[in-house]
Amino acid sequence: MYTLPKIERFNQNVLSKYHIYNSVFITLPFDAIDNTGVLLPLFTEVCDSGFKNSWSPKQIVDFFADKYLDNASEDDKIDLLFRFIQYVERQIVLFDAIEDAAFPIVNNLEGRGSLRDIKEKSEAKDKRDELIAFLETFSVRTVLTAHPTQFYPGAVLGIITDLTEAVRQNDLLQIKQLLSQLGKTPFIKKEKPTPYDEAVSLIWYLENVFYKTIGEMMQYLQKNIFNGDIIENPIINLGFWPGGDRDGNPFVTPEITEKVANRLRTSILKCYYFDIRNLKRKLTFNEVDTIIASLEYKLYRSVFYSQGELFISLEELVNELNIVKQIIINEHQSLYLDDINLLLQKINQFGFHFASLDIRQNSHIHDQVFEDIIVYLQREKSVYFPEDFEALSEDGKMEVVGNLHFDLKSHYFENELTRSTLETIALMRDIQDSNGEKACNRYIISNNESALNVMETFAMFRLLAWENPTVDIVPLFESVDDLQRADLIMEQLYQNPTYRNHLKERKDKQTVMLGFSDGTKDGGYLMANWSIFKAKETITEVSRKYGVKVIFFDGRGGPPARGGGKTHKFYASLGSTIENQEIQITVQGQTISSNFGTNDSCRYNLENLLSAGVANQIFNKAENNLSESDKAIIDKLAELGYEKYTNFKNHPKFLPYLEQMSTLKYYAKTNIGSRPSKRNTDGKLNFADLRAIPFVSAWSQMKQNVPGFFGVGTALKYFEETNRWAEVQALYDDSLFFRTLLENSMMSLAKCFFPLTAYMKKDAEFGDFWQIIYDEFLETKRLLLKIAGHQELMENYPDGKASIAMREHIVMPLLAIQQYASSQIIAMKKQAVVDEKRISVYEKLVTRSLFGNTNASRNSA
Repeated sequence: MYTLPKIERFNQNVLSKYHIYNSVFITLPFDAIDNTGVLLPLFTEVCDSGFKNSWSPKQIVDFFADKYLDNASEDDKIDLLFRFIQYVERQIVLFDAIEDAAFPIVNNLEGRGSLRDIKEKSEAKDKRDELIAFLETFSVRTVLTAHPTQFYPGAVLGIITDLTEAVRQNDLLQIKQLLSQLGKTPFIKKEKPTPYDEAVSLIWYLENVFYKTIGEMMQYLQKNIFNGDIIENPIINLGFWPGGDRDGNPFVTPEITEKVANRLRTSILKCYYFDIRNLKRKLTFNEVDTIIASLEYKLYRSVFYSQGELFISLEELVNELNIVKQIIINEHQSLYLDDINLLLQKINQFGFHFASLDIRQNSHIHDQVFEDIIVYLQREKSVYFPEDFEALSEDGKMEVVGNLHFDLKSHYFENELTRSTLETIALMRDIQDSNGEKACNRYIISNNESALNVMETFAMFRLLAWENPTVDIVPLFESVDDLQRADLIMEQLYQNPTYRNHLKERKDKQTVMLGFSDGTKDGGYLMANWSIFKAKETITEVSRKYGVKVIFFDGRGGPPARGGGKTHKFYASLGSTIENQEIQITVQGQTISSNFGTNDSCRYNLENLLSAGVANQIFNKAENNLSESDKAIIDKLAELGYEKYTNFKNHPKFLPYLEQMSTLKYYAKTNIGSRPSKRNTDGKLNFADLRAIPFVSAWSQMKQNVPGFFGVGTALKYFEETNRWAEVQALYDDSLFFRTLLENSMMSLAKCFFPLTAYMKKDAEFGDFWQIIYDEFLETKRLLLKIAGHQELMENYPDGKASIAMREHIVMPLLAIQQYASSQIIAMKKQAVVDEKRISVYEKLVTRSLFGNTNASRNSA
């Protein structure tokens, strides 16, 4: 029997089931007024036909009220709109659960990009030994961040998990009960979470998804590729930012960092404890039973009865399990050997740290801290610090900073920022002592603008009597200007004797982080992605020149505008000119729950990332290299796109449009994250201080998705008008990198819906500005369809296209409600007498609809 095409599997197992279970859902009474579920489909129908007829959201709401509501007052209308929002939010949860349940049916978990595919390809091409050698050094690191793009509270996430399982089992009674529970469960967090709350919510994924999935993946590799031997190289690593990311978040204190580190250790020990308990039921033989019972007791005390005290060391746990393993092999015919090997492999992967807690702070904060330190050192007579330090060249400053030897631990700084920065650095050493070096061994400098930024950070470690810190200092390059100078900054560091000695202690490895989100916000889609590609090439070249193995850490978000989309294809497309010994990416918010929220999706996406590295390095390394003429074409495209985007960004209506017509100002009112929505604290909107997530999300809420396409159409049009289309067409056909870049932009276009905001073109102030965006959308869509040879966007991903279309259909009422409320606010503020109370109600409508819109997109921010 043939397997059905992917789109048919999607239609049968997702769309059909959604329609069935949604029909059950809308008939369930959740409150005293039970007609909401009856009216919502009618409202959706009016929205659909209204937008097709170019109606404004106000016309849609008014028409619906006139036709289906009996002399409803404005209060009655608003009350019903709030109830519609509550229903739609829950419909989105239902669709999420059904899609998650169908994941292993719709997606081939053993197909292209899987571990099995890697194994079979290596055998077919006689590259098994090459594959083993590669996997002994290669690794993937997914870093979970706390960036707020996920709106589901913990109780709702629990319901999604149970609902997914009930859908998988086709348990209608359980589904009905869970849908009833869902209808009565609040979706709104009454208070902002603390950084520790954020950490706890993400640790749930570590304990319930990543621990099991990574263990099983490593066991597959161990048994099928490494001939049963324990794999010493932890191929799949986890990173963690909640509790360590101090950049722009004043609530991340040293106390929070320590608390999160302790929680991570307790969580992994708890996982080991439950595995040992399961082993105890199987290993009931002489000798081994007493060893297992002792391990269980020590782990139990370390997890449940300790105040930070450990009753077992990592070394003891591994040694005792190896003794058990040998007894099993020698005396018990290797019974349950796979179970012991699996646990040993997990311990090798996760240690006592579970995930590596990264520390991050902004270079501008470091500047303030180091100025404070300089003032103190210049006062202190026992250490030489030049009075003319500020007049020195950058190399001169680096030499001074690199040779500082002084212990600041006993000095109390009045400035709280200085104090907490130094306390955090000192804490990293304590965390390493208790949880192992991997527990906290990276310090990331965001907005890194110079080699001195790195040296000052390195010096702060040594000024706390940590002469040879077991820490990687990671510069993060974000703006287009910084990306273009990144190789010069790295060369300056490699030439510094003090820093070069530090790298020798770190096995001649240097991690460099590159920020897609701020790069796109700064330079537009094409320029940001191409600048990062070129930065990787030039940094690779200079690193190889100095004998340093560079590791790239990509700061990616969910949507293409923030480096998301078909991420694994980017890594498969990198040629030999870019170092690719490790794939490191940030994963955040919705992307954690949508791509890694279940064992199936987690396995699928981790295997795809691992496969991308293997494909690039083992199977088609030379094929992916871009020629000089290829690069010249992308250079020109990026330059044209950058010019178009920069002019757009500098338009006098750019910031006012975002501030007055988008949901940007409402983002800060949502209690989804501990971090403020912009870096400065005054009321004025400053583009430089605006965070990438609210920026991208604001465009997404309007269904305009500007950061994912603006400038692409203009750039392509140049080649069409200058009779050079054949050049870009050949590049698209032959280059996986370029094709993936444009396909991801197509995804951004597919999630646009301009009829929603078409009423804005009549606005006296912003009509012309809206038209600029729409014209670029139309041109980009026309030319992307032309280059792909498609009639419709995402034609080659029919299941993805169908999923987007269904989600957009579900949230159409929310979009209409949000724009209706927003347009009412704008109109009321222009009246002679402003009704602040009514405006406040409409603002709540905007904010509430923002939740569902974001969750439905799954990768909108």
